[in-house]
Amino acid sequence: MAPNHATVILGAGIIGVSTAYYLCQHEDGSSIHLVEPSPELFSSASGYAGGFLAKDWFAPSVSELGALSFEEHRRLAKEHGGREKWGYSPTTSVSYAASAAARDSQRRGDDWLRDGTSRADAAPGIPDSRSGMTPTWLRRLEGDHIELISDKDATAQVDPLLLCRFLLQECIKRGVQLHQPAKPIAIRTDGNGELAGIRIADTRSSAQTELPCARLIIAAGCWTGQVFRTLFPESALELPIKSLAGHSLVLKSPRWHAGLESNGCHAVYTTYKDAFCPEMFARLGGHIYFAGLNSAALPLPDAAAGKATPYRESLERLRQAAVELLGAGSGAENDLEIVREGLCFRPVTPWGTPIVSRIRDCDLGAGTVTRSGAGGVFVAAGHGPWGIALSLGTGLVLAEMVQGRKLSADISGLAFDGDRARLFAN
Repeated sequence: MAPNHATVILGAGIIGVSTAYYLCQHEDGSSIHLVEPSPELFSSASGYAGGFLAKDWFAPSVSELGALSFEEHRRLAKEHGGREKWGYSPTTSVSYAASAAARDSQRRGDDWLRDGTSRADAAPGIPDSRSGMTPTWLRRLEGDHIELISDKDATAQVDPLLLCRFLLQECIKRGVQLHQPAKPIAIRTDGNGELAGIRIADTRSSAQTELPCARLIIAAGCWTGQVFRTLFPESALELPIKSLAGHSLVLKSPRWHAGLESNGCHAVYTTYKDAFCPEMFARLGGHIYFAGLNSAALPLPDAAAGKATPYRESLERLRQAAVELLGAGSGAENDLEIVREGLCFRPVTPWGTPIVSRIRDCDLGAGTVTRSGAGGVFVAAGHGPWGIALSLGTGLVLAEMVQGRKLSADISGLAFDGDRARLFAN
């Protein structure tokens, strides 16, 4: 492919590397550029997310993409040894209430973003009880209640950091070029006003480089709106992608049973003292991801700052909840080992579903256009807590969109609508 038909992807997180992975299946990898400002790869949501996958927990506009992505996760794991390389495992998902009173007061609902409720209510639910649905590492109390909400055919688990590393390695093997740490400075247009390239700067030395391209994909997570505004300052569009910060712990418990979990992991959704809704995901190898303490109020750090520093108070709240839910019991010494602490920033839209869309030339501002049939500016961001789950489907469909191929899923409901954005802004 000629250099002026090249593709630049801004953001080398899970969405960016997934898109590059599927693009390079159908074109020369050397024509694809990944640009990432952070000095540490996968230092936000892509590396610090839970890695929970669901097939049918999505709103209608996302349902086909969700099902496609789930099957892509399963296919890649089967073809590339995903169980061994990135901990892919079918998962039994349950809702847990410590008592009948707690069960009656659980604040469950699919409006988790606005009300702090559990996203588990988005699951279709399974009415009957089945053996093996209770994990060995969850502390059980008299009168508590376990409800099966998804079985191993509809939910799964991965270690997202290992998956991201696999995808990036595959991209680089095919010639995809990684520019990191580097940030976008400005676009370049030719004499006809067509997008012809983008200028980037090394965040350590400030040395600038120009990358020729006709296609630009912005997949910069919470920073997507900032990137778009930098590159297209004359545009009247605002991409309303904000951040939802989430703290997490990765734990080891002596009650994690290798024999049971080796046949499929567990995901547990519950509430903690009516304060927040913990999510617990067991991973192959003995680690338990513990999260659910989220905030839209934490300031978004600079994209080039690297890994965020967690707030000690929030980590302590998580630790206390983990001890009560996973610990050895009242009066016993805490025997949970904290393996890792984390804070990540997940990109969210006001309406709760992602944007996977081409931006119309008329919305780029200042007469900027893209090459007919070979160019375009695209956005893929705002996946909320489903970035890992929807990553492969998003990458596949976005690659098809960019390359002009038939789409594998209907994503018409995820097209960017400036009118809807303005409505939510007001």
